[in-house]
Amino acid sequence: MRAKLRLMGFRGAAVKPLNEEAAAELGAELLGEAIVFGVGGLCLYLEYARQAGQARRKEDEQAETVAELRRRLQSLQEELEDLARRLPPSTGEKPGQNQSPLGQNEESR
Repeated sequence: MRAKLRLMGFRGAAVKPLNEEAAAELGAELLGEAIVFGVGGLCLYLEYARQAGQARRKEDEQAETVAELRRRLQSLQEELEDLARRLPPSTGEKPGQNQSPLGQNEESR
């Protein structure tokens, strides 16, 4: 590794060792920074998970609403078909005449 660094033009610099007090201070600072970074990352993850859960619940509610509307539409279509079957067939009258839903002319009332 040293040979590779020297071939690339880097020179190794001598690093003097730290005393015990300075090493403990740097270690404590590094540990504190790691804890702060970890807590921040955890907060970001929890917020993301919370928002994803809310979005999923909202999509589920919308899907349930759409399904309920489709069921109601199907029920209304079936009811309309049933009412259309109960309605007596048209007598061939002209479309311009007023006819009530019961099949009686307005004039006969």
